[in-house]
Amino acid sequence: MNLSLSVRIAEAPCKTKLHLPFDDLVALAADCGYEAICMRASAGGVQTPADELRHMKSVVNQHGLRVSMVTPDSKVPLNNKHGPDSLRDIGPSLDVTETLGCDLIRVCIKKPEDIPFARDAADRAAERGIRLAHQCHTSSLFEQVEQILSTLAEIDRPNFGIIYEPANLMLCGQDYGPATLERLQPHIMNAYIQNHRLNPDGTDCLPTYCLGDVRYDHVPVWEDSGLDTSSVFSGLKQISYDGYFTIHQAEGIETLDDARAFAKRCSDFVRRSAEM
Repeated sequence: MNLSLSVRIAEAPCKTKLHLPFDDLVALAADCGYEAICMRASAGGVQTPADELRHMKSVVNQHGLRVSMVTPDSKVPLNNKHGPDSLRDIGPSLDVTETLGCDLIRVCIKKPEDIPFARDAADRAAERGIRLAHQCHTSSLFEQVEQILSTLAEIDRPNFGIIYEPANLMLCGQDYGPATLERLQPHIMNAYIQNHRLNPDGTDCLPTYCLGDVRYDHVPVWEDSGLDTSSVFSGLKQISYDGYFTIHQAEGIETLDDARAFAKRCSDFVRRSAEM
């Protein structure tokens, strides 16, 4: 399992810009023992000039890292009605991903009408050796395990898979441990971790299709009052997962010292937990 750090840790709430320079995030990721950076449009995407993307790729290379996945369009993580738009014109996202030397793009599907466009986008991506993946995510067709599997069967493309993300499965009332990982295993192309604690009086709230609004508290990755992380790691070990495992926490960090401390503590926690 290769550890990846998402630029999301230093992303502004609007999800379209970073609080910290990309070059500095890459450097601290390398210093903290990560193997890759997970790229989002807040750092570089379809709106970014090609020469700037090439510079970003050179920075990643200089530090001996890779780009684990690219979310080239900021509408995808916003998960709004425009989230699936990039499926209707996947070319720019493919260009960004190819320039960054990556072969995996995160996409968004909100309703059944998006599925034909997902098939066409996957076919175009396959021509360039690129895969598409959808996160297990609230307010999408990837909320519940049965729904995830049926949607993947309907898309029916070998280069279209999922990003396993246990916190969103938990918010949707789903099992996210070893039994679920066994079922999802053939389709997993990436794995995320962020941590939430279910709380009916929680400070945060997300809408879901299956359960309505779900309230929760945002807690640190290493906090044991949220996800059952031991179940996550034992399940990943059980399926012999050897892909990227990405710290996907929304922290909004604004200083390099805080980013370094957070990235190091997450790295230490994951490597210790993965050895259990």
